[in-house]
Amino acid sequence: MVASCSYSSSRAAAARHLVRLLLVGLLLAAGWGWATAAKNDTQTFRPGDELRRYRKVQALLKRLNKPALRTIQSPDGDLIDCVAAHLQPAFDHPRLRGQRPLADPPARPKGLHHRSRFPSNDTTADAGVQLWASSGEACPEGSVPIRRVTEKDVLRASSVRRFGRAPAGRVRRDSVSGGHEHAVGYVAGDEYYGAKASINVWAPQVSTASEFSLSQIWVIAGSFGNDLNTIEAGWQVSPQLYGDNAPRFFTYWTTDAYQTTGCYNLLCSGFIQTNSRIAMGAAISPTSAYNAGQFDISLLVWKVRSHLSLS
Repeated sequence: MVASCSYSSSRAAAARHLVRLLLVGLLLAAGWGWATAAKNDTQTFRPGDELRRYRKVQALLKRLNKPALRTIQSPDGDLIDCVAAHLQPAFDHPRLRGQRPLADPPARPKGLHHRSRFPSNDTTADAGVQLWASSGEACPEGSVPIRRVTEKDVLRASSVRRFGRAPAGRVRRDSVSGGHEHAVGYVAGDEYYGAKASINVWAPQVSTASEFSLSQIWVIAGSFGNDLNTIEAGWQVSPQLYGDNAPRFFTYWTTDAYQTTGCYNLLCSGFIQTNSRIAMGAAISPTSAYNAGQFDISLLVWKVRSHLSLS
């Protein structure tokens, strides 16, 4: 009986010792796993770099999103800020700082006013209403509607520096260039002071977030080298820029073939907006559908004295 008790006690002691060994082994394994994870985290997550990127994003948002006199919620989730016209991003440019938009918008060229009624055989209607204004809301006089840029918008870009800019390789007139396929109809060889186009509006689905589809009027000067400068306007579907597949009204400009100058809409200094009813970068509604209603937008670019106007 005593021997039996002694044997049982020995077994219990051995079991306790084994448990301690197992616990120590588990702790060592956990410590090694934590150390490995910490080492891996150090390789993939750099707090200093992330902090610098965060600060760059916040600084960009502060520069682009100006104080609003009023904010309008669009049905698609966009926020449209009504910003005093003289505070829009264009006037951050050193040459424009402290100035104000023209008191009177430039007069349209004769014979190019908006069409008020379509001929009976015209089956295309004007897609002149943007989604944010579909409820009848509008910005107050003296302000311009600007789509608010979000942190998610910026983080979808390849870098903070490239946010709102087109790929630098998009400079050729041919139909296929670096994976960029397009069809172009153009006139050249004379002296032009403007151009007008009516563009059918569609909502094409793109395959990946980095792809885009657009239809535009493209006024260019210079060669297709580093001196190319353009003024562009139309509609585009760009999930990377806007976060969805909605066709949106856009503008673009560059003076050095998309390398360091220019941007979409009002995402940098340079383009002065005077219209209080159109928000660049905002969704267009309605859109065309196959074997159904067709809708278009009419665009006019013309030279007024020493600058160009877009309507």
